[in-house]
This record gives sequence, C-alpha cells and structure tokens, in this order.
Amino acid sequence: MEIPGQKEALPMDAHMSREDRLSALAQEVRDTLALSGNCAQTSFAVLQHEFGLDGETILKALTPFPGIALRGETCGAVTGCLMAIGLVYGRDKLDDWKGYIASLPPSRRFCRRFEEAHGSTSCAKLLEAKLGRGFNLADRGESLEYVAVGGPQACSEIITTAVQTAAEIIRKERPGAEPRRSGLQRRTPLQPAVRLLLARAYLRFSQLRRTLRA
Repeated sequence: MEIPGQKEALPMDAHMSREDRLSALAQEVRDTLALSGNCAQTSFAVLQHEFGLDGETILKALTPFPGIALRGETCGAVTGCLMAIGLVYGRDKLDDWKGYIASLPPSRRFCRRFEEAHGSTSCAKLLEAKLGRGFNLADRGESLEYVAVGGPQACSEIITTAVQTAAEIIRKERPGAEPRRSGLQRRTPLQPAVRLLLARAYLRFSQLRRTLRA
C-alpha cells in the first residue's frame, strides 16, 4: 500500500518481533535525543527514519517547538509525533474535507494514549509529575538543575513511549507502512555520558539565555 508522503521503503527483517521493534525505536530515540537535545525534532526524526517519510523542512521548522519555545506548553514529543502522523494521514489539498476528517481519529488516538501514559500533554505538568517540580528551561540555572535531577532521562522515556505509540498507530492503521529498517542504522555513533550531557546542556542553555536576553 502506498502511503502519502512516504518514500520508497528499504528492505526489513520480516522476523523482527514487536518487542525488537520497540527496543530499536527506544535506542534510536536515546541516540537522537543525545545528539539534538530537542524532543520535538527527535520524535519526528525517528518516525521519519522509521517509515521513510518526507519532511526535512518540517524537521527544521520543529527546532523551537519543545514545550512550544520552552514555555512549558505542549510537549515537543506530542508535536513531533503528530507531524509524522499528519504526513501519513493528512490531506494534500486544502479543500479535501474527507482527508481532514480522516486525519483526526489516529491523531486523537495518539493524544489519548499519551495522556493515559503520562497524565498530560503539557511540558510543565509532565516535568512536575516526573521530577517533582517544574523547570524554566529557558533559564540556565534551572536547566542545569533539570539535568542534574535526571530530566533528560525522564524526557527520553516520555519521547520513547510517544514514538512507540505513534509508530504502532501508523503501522496498525496502514498495514503497508512497514519500517525501513533491516536492522537499526543510527545516524551517528554515540556514547552518551552524564558529564558530556551536562556540558552540552550548559553550553546549549547558556547560549539560549543570551539569545533570549538580546
């Protein structure tokens, strides 16, 4: 079955179990998040790679979307996954009302399952539930506290479940939407370490703070 917005798929391992697929997605989420530090881009990029979706400009456009510009609003994992779902189910013409309506059930199903798993789609509420308090990630001091108490790991778990949920929705609703993989191919060999993560977070958010003050 041809899926709108999907590139030609690569051969895949027909014997790959559901558990192996979920595990492979989880690993790619960890690697991509360690590279990008961006939940919205990570979730979209992993699904884009998984299903061969178009959307390089979407990937770029998602740059400021974590927590909607770090304001504690909608989680970037939700935004990124919905972008991928939209590429699969969305309409190409603005007057295609049938296509518009058809995109809503899988999107709402994803949001419902995300909320069932985590209690909210709000970045601020998610951080409070996972870490015991909210964080202003646009502030360098609070961003370092977020890293120190395991924030990136907590967000990685949230993104992983979001991506796994979105992938299963795409795969279930569109049987032809099989993964490109015949074994996981990571973009960049990574060896995540806490000190490296802290250093990256410090540089990233100190630069962001200077930008916000400008």
